[in-house]
Amino acid sequence: MLIPQKLLMLLAVLLLWPGSAVAAPRIKDIVDVENVRPNQLIGYGLVVGLAGTGDKTRNTPFTEESMQAMLERMGVNVRSAQMKTQNVAAVSVTAAMPPFARAGSQIDVTVSALGDATSLQGGTLLVTALRGMDGQIYAVAQGPVAVSGFKAQGAGANISRGVSTSARIASGAIIEREVPYALKSATALKLALRNPDFTTAQRITKAINATFPGSAEMLDPATVRLSAADGAALVERIAQVENLGVEVDSPARVIVNEAAGTVVMTADVRISPVAIAQGGLTISVAENPIASQPGPLSGGQTQVLPRTQVSVDDGGGASLAMVEGESLKTLVGGLNRLGVSPRDLITILQALRSAGALQAEIEVQ
Repeated sequence: MLIPQKLLMLLAVLLLWPGSAVAAPRIKDIVDVENVRPNQLIGYGLVVGLAGTGDKTRNTPFTEESMQAMLERMGVNVRSAQMKTQNVAAVSVTAAMPPFARAGSQIDVTVSALGDATSLQGGTLLVTALRGMDGQIYAVAQGPVAVSGFKAQGAGANISRGVSTSARIASGAIIEREVPYALKSATALKLALRNPDFTTAQRITKAINATFPGSAEMLDPATVRLSAADGAALVERIAQVENLGVEVDSPARVIVNEAAGTVVMTADVRISPVAIAQGGLTISVAENPIASQPGPLSGGQTQVLPRTQVSVDDGGGASLAMVEGESLKTLVGGLNRLGVSPRDLITILQALRSAGALQAEIEVQ
């Protein structure tokens, strides 16, 4: 059956209608559950198999000492020998142990050179213990490293891309010890908002209590206390509430990065009626020297005479325009009509804030 053209147009309008329903963010995407977090691990190890790009033992004595200690544990005594190898590099090994990680599971690790090694390309990390802040060993790492950058040089030129002294090992560490956390026996826990806000915290509380009465309590703009008031297990209650949709509210804010010339504004940014004139002083200086050639048999010398041209543009063509920020779209459209560049926009926004016309918070990075 053929669908009439007018009906197709009507369907397209309905699909693109601004007031169409948009799924609200889930609670699990805007909060962190108390104590459900990763744990940082760190270790010290050796990367071997480098093609002459490792540490120079004279400049990094800790690399030589580590090699000697490793070989002694394997029954090789090299204390009296002078080692000059450049195929070994001392490295720090770091990893993030995810919450509820179980013994035997694998995690990624990051390897970074500690000495004067120029590249870890082609190296292999020897077995390295990864410890937590309590000094206990939680994982053991080993394996070939993967370097994303490279460096090549010759007698007269060199080229590099990325960082060749930092590498990763996918699934390079095995969990040996678990972090104990009795979530099942807990009776209450806290939900921490990633962006604290009174309105959002109140909406989370209302959304939970509307489905499970008496289960949530707002403690402050960053914390909502969750409990199983009806006797249900807290683990099950978390799984039930984390998919509830909540509309997130955020303050009007303008993020300015002056170095990159980037401006980010939230949808609630407003500007009181104000007149803006955008113009600047531009001075251009051009040097066009000319050669002065003396006449034949005059005995003079050829000289280079300076010729400088200076032009000034005082921005006389700039216009004064009214800008009213009833919405972000109106604000951006008004500034675009003035031909404002991102860097000029930064100056204008700061001036509007000083004048009290910008109803938003400015954060300069």
